[in-house]
Amino acid sequence: MKKFIRVMKALSDPGRIAIIKLLSQKELCVCELTAILGLAQPTVSKHLRILDEAELVTYRKEGPWINYRLCQETDSAYAREMLLHLDSWLDNSPLIQDLAAKLPAVDRCRLNAA
Repeated sequence: MKKFIRVMKALSDPGRIAIIKLLSQKELCVCELTAILGLAQPTVSKHLRILDEAELVTYRKEGPWINYRLCQETDSAYAREMLLHLDSWLDNSPLIQDLAAKLPAVDRCRLNAA
């Protein structure tokens, strides 16, 4: 039951749902997510930690960046099922559409140079 509760709690925040929907489009680093969501870096990092602990996202280091993506291989059946459902849920949400529209303009190199 602990894994189920962890997944449900991770998905109980609109910011974390937005992160999941963005990561369903492509891998993103914290600075890119911060720019798209308009949230502070510590807030985004906390959201990512919670999502990682629930086995919904995973990450890899690439140079100075840590790239986050949806977890494709997880032992948690709950995380797998929720990611499958979330893939098709909320696509018509104006908030999700607005955030997705920002994706092409986000460039991590420019963000770090600023």
